Amino acid sequence: MSYEVDARTVCVMSAPAAHRPSHPAPTPPSDPLPAIPAGTTTAGPAPADAATAAGEGATTARPARRRPGTLLLDWRVRFAVLSVVWGFSFLLIKVGTEGYAPFQVALGRVLFGALALLSVLLVRREPLPRSLRTWGHLSVAALLLNTVPFSLFAFAELRIPSSLAGICNATSPLWGMALSLVALSEDRPTRRRFAGLGLGFLGVLTVLGAWQGFSGVDATGTALALLASLCYPIGWIYVRRTLAGTPGSPVAMTGGQLLLSTVQLTLASAVFTSAPTSFPLWPTLSVIALGALGTGMALQMQYGLVKEVGPTTAQMVTYFIPVIATTAGVLVLGEQLHWNTPVGALIVLAGAALTQTRPTARPAP
Repeated sequence: MSYEVDARTVCVMSAPAAHRPSHPAPTPPSDPLPAIPAGTTTAGPAPADAATAAGEGATTARPARRRPGTLLLDWRVRFAVLSVVWGFSFLLIKVGTEGYAPFQVALGRVLFGALALLSVLLVRREPLPRSLRTWGHLSVAALLLNTVPFSLFAFAELRIPSSLAGICNATSPLWGMALSLVALSEDRPTRRRFAGLGLGFLGVLTVLGAWQGFSGVDATGTALALLASLCYPIGWIYVRRTLAGTPGSPVAMTGGQLLLSTVQLTLASAVFTSAPTSFPLWPTLSVIALGALGTGMALQMQYGLVKEVGPTTAQMVTYFIPVIATTAGVLVLGEQLHWNTPVGALIVLAGAALTQTRPTARPAP
């Protein structure tokens, strides 16, 4: 999860998904442009996990100047790696739940993600936020953007394929647009954005096979995954209203948030689950990778992408996550894929893309 601070948005991962304030938050000179979630994704979030990515579309920002001699392919390679890492997050959740309870999978995710980001802060010698007010708002953000959605996705994947969970994650921009029209007065509805909203939810119905009466689809698992995706834009609206302009680098803010989520999930795991009696290899490695790579390494990679190519281009990673999640689920886990799943996913992504478009500003007469 990460904090995107461009002209419009503050974001945080997981996985993110994700694929994403009115005023930029001040940051240290060494980190001049904060970055995005989400996942998301995701995701998050982030995202993560995202989000990204969570329906709060970013406007164009001036990309950082490329240093002489930098390879043009460099950012594209990192973009592809980021897409793969976040796309595989849903597969890792599925494998993790084979050895651990859902709350424990979510706990491992935020714990190893926090450790990765705290290591970065230690190397950079950057402090965590100091204000009690900031920590109070971060605790709510952690609940909405990490603790609840990460847990819901883990519970959902006990019942549905990882590919379906990845596609449900792609609905975050649709939820975000619908909520922002109500909660954010500056987000004005347009015909194109309304069309995208309708198209996106038509895609959801296509994925679920509505014309067949949703036969063969686990309603509870799908509802949990969609509810997890809804958490991201709710969390970002809260962050945008309460933490916009708060001093601190995106790494410090996200690291603090993941620490708070670790505390929350530790308490939830202690109350609702029993301590694991064994640590099976593949589920353990999956949880470690989910946190350290999907939340730690991936966020750092996205920070660099935002600085180099701008938030609009970096945010496009959101549209590759469900494609990779579906491919990974089919090829690695042997999940079944019917024609309506990829077709519906494409419709969802087309609708999400439309909801992120904004009218071009007209020059003053």
